Amino acid sequence: MSFASVILLLVTLQRLGELVLSRRNTERLLARGAVEVGANHYPLIVLVHAGWLTALWIWGRDQDVNLAALAGFLVLQGLRIWILVALGPRWTTRIVVLPGAPLIASGPYRYFPHPNYAVVVGEIALLPLALHLPRLALIFTLLNLAVLAVRIRIENRALSVSDWPRTSTP
Repeated sequence: MSFASVILLLVTLQRLGELVLSRRNTERLLARGAVEVGANHYPLIVLVHAGWLTALWIWGRDQDVNLAALAGFLVLQGLRIWILVALGPRWTTRIVVLPGAPLIASGPYRYFPHPNYAVVVGEIALLPLALHLPRLALIFTLLNLAVLAVRIRIENRALSVSDWPRTSTP
């Protein structure tokens, strides 16, 4: 098994684990009275991310690895963990608003409102670059930015609704 395949396997397992965690957290939040917002765009996010991973497996599994780009990707994994820890049981891949809960203002959320999306933008660019696939980096970065433009607008609108206290779960 190539080094690139090992990296892709680890990233794939990480993403699958995050989907399990997200589903569990979403179910618990909904049971507490949370409301999902903007569910219609969620399949587009899944499609972009699944397409990204599939393309990486197809064209990247036997590539040499650019260690500098991989190092950048690994730094982003540290930031991803920081985000997961900061949000705790409120982390989910969906937009879920929990009335009565305050916005998360710890961890990276102290510094800017959507750190998870910044990490994802970086990951979608850096992993293909680590596998010498600049076209994939460009294509999926553009697709991801298009989907994020919709998602961030929906999330910001949901968080600005004045008749409920706000929370954020990117």
